[in-house]
Amino acid sequence: MNIGFDAKRAFHNQTGLGHYSRTLIRSLATNFNQHQYFLFNPKPTSLFHFLDLKNVTEVLPQSFLAKKLSSVWRSNWVKKDLQKNKIDLYHGLSHEIPVNIHNTGIKSVVTIHDLIHERYPEQYKRIDRNIYTKKFRYACNHADKIIAISNQTKEDIIEFYKTNPSKIEVCYQSCNPAFGKVIPAAEKQRIKEQYQLPDQYFLYVGSLIERKNLLNICKAMQLLQDEIKIPLVVIGNGTTYKQKVKDYISLNKLDDRIIFLSDFPAAKFSPSFQSAADFPAIYQQAIAMIYPSTFEGFGIPVLEALWSRIPVITSNVSCLPEAGGDGAFYVDPLKPEEIAQQMKRIINDEHLVQEAIEKGWQHAQKFTNLNTSAAVMHLYEQLF
Repeated sequence: MNIGFDAKRAFHNQTGLGHYSRTLIRSLATNFNQHQYFLFNPKPTSLFHFLDLKNVTEVLPQSFLAKKLSSVWRSNWVKKDLQKNKIDLYHGLSHEIPVNIHNTGIKSVVTIHDLIHERYPEQYKRIDRNIYTKKFRYACNHADKIIAISNQTKEDIIEFYKTNPSKIEVCYQSCNPAFGKVIPAAEKQRIKEQYQLPDQYFLYVGSLIERKNLLNICKAMQLLQDEIKIPLVVIGNGTTYKQKVKDYISLNKLDDRIIFLSDFPAAKFSPSFQSAADFPAIYQQAIAMIYPSTFEGFGIPVLEALWSRIPVITSNVSCLPEAGGDGAFYVDPLKPEEIAQQMKRIINDEHLVQEAIEKGWQHAQKFTNLNTSAAVMHLYEQLF
């Protein structure tokens, strides 16, 4: 088959949608190398590449107008390029498919990661919410198959868009296999020195937005400030909510306890940090990952932590128990005292931690690159 992908986020996105796209493309191209894969990228970039994969071809807009109006090319005009490259199946990796692709004879699949804009509309501007709803609903109505990345997302698609459940398959995502490889001590030391990491630290990775709930981690840190001196390293960026968190930190004199690593020049100007290549070494030196999000489509940092063999504190709501399995330490995300309690357990009970790490590692085996890409390939094959 000639399989095409909406590769905008694979080439340009440094957060969850980008990680999902890159990991899936690489997994498919490696494990099912009898097929040809075409990545339809609206704009050139040097941030990420797939040059090492011989069965992967990048396709960029060619005409002057398509280059200037790359968003229109991606959402509509790309159909001509799909036909030119004899694409059999097109996969919209993040909620969208080209308008009227169903009239071309090309089969289409769309991945829906979450419907957070429907469940929590107050967290979005009205214009953004309306655009998302229009695009997501169109994709769900017109794609031949829908991939939901968790059972939670499948339930939301059915609830909000009244989609026929038989059209939706849950195909879990994996993460970069680098997280599962033991980083040599010398490399970890190099990373520690490069980013001035403390000897011990808790870790948070994610966008700095309301539902990711960093503020309640800081409140837990405040509750523990007289008992535990271990800092929190934060990887991620934001605007309004980030400032809200920083205001709380300043007010409660936690400035030396919360390290915004993404603000460091060493991180800002490091290609290996921006591409997340250095993240496995940062994860593997952490005491624990703390990820008490109030709602997720899946929660990839949880899986990355399980692969890294570190304990995970995460939420007992949404899809996060799907991601964390039996190996995670669960909390009510709205109760900082529960987060603090689990932090204390991890510090004080080494036997419990080792048990959790082993359970987490076993749970993570469900999400290997081979298993997750095989599920997607099986879905593709159902269409022919």
